[in-house]
Amino acid sequence: MEEILRYFPNNLYKTLENVIFQNSKLSNELQEIRIRSNNPIILRLRMSDIPIDYIVEQTEVLQTLEKLCENSIYAYKKQLCEGFLTIKGGHRIGVSGTVVIENNEIINMKYVNSLNFRIAREIIGCSNNVIGQILDLKNKTINNTLIVSPPGKGKTTLLRDIIRTISNGIPEIEFPGQTCGVVDERGEIAAAYRGIPQNDVGIRTDVIGNINKSKGMKMLIRSMSPQVIACDEIGTKEDAEAIKEAMISGVKGIFTIHGKNMSDIEKNKEIYELVENKQIEKIIFL
Repeated sequence: MEEILRYFPNNLYKTLENVIFQNSKLSNELQEIRIRSNNPIILRLRMSDIPIDYIVEQTEVLQTLEKLCENSIYAYKKQLCEGFLTIKGGHRIGVSGTVVIENNEIINMKYVNSLNFRIAREIIGCSNNVIGQILDLKNKTINNTLIVSPPGKGKTTLLRDIIRTISNGIPEIEFPGQTCGVVDERGEIAAAYRGIPQNDVGIRTDVIGNINKSKGMKMLIRSMSPQVIACDEIGTKEDAEAIKEAMISGVKGIFTIHGKNMSDIEKNKEIYELVENKQIEKIIFL
């Protein structure tokens, strides 16, 4: 937690430190710290929000942003245009403000008014109950798998642990480690900081970040020869085409998508076609 709190100005830091470290439940369940100009701090837990009696000033939001950008906001301009920053430890900070658009492209963000610190947590072993459904032990590979979940229910955490497991291999059942390629578009899977993954994604995993999923999948297949490819939150026509191309090349895949049930998948024509054609072999609902 200290690696997050150190980015806050002194008064904010002391307030958060007093609240969080005096309550062990908060430390264990805290998922987000939100600060908004002229509004109270909001701590988000798994099942509830807790407003903190401290009104955040606009200058404190900007001071926090400057620390996050190592006092060089210009150097982080590209990340700000994507709407988030990733810091050491894999924690992701969402940024909200006034977007500057030129020629239909976001070129800058100014008047930043709120920050959302999303706390990265690894849960090693959380895939143990589902990994048996994903493995194809006969052929020493995996089944093409789609993980379906509403936002905030743990699909990325589960995906990360699945990648770690199949990358390392499972000696107990003589399952060999697989070369994995991860397209980490938003930095939430491996959570690379200056190119180094902050999360454990296994010893045979290559990560490409800051690129859209369809282009990233194609690049990994051409350059890194993965046996398994993985990415979070697929959904576009381009994603589906890249997945088909991967499977034609003999590459297996694990993907996540937003949804609650099968009818939600059916609404996405391109992705549902993968299911209908049995290119997706297993579906896991959270």
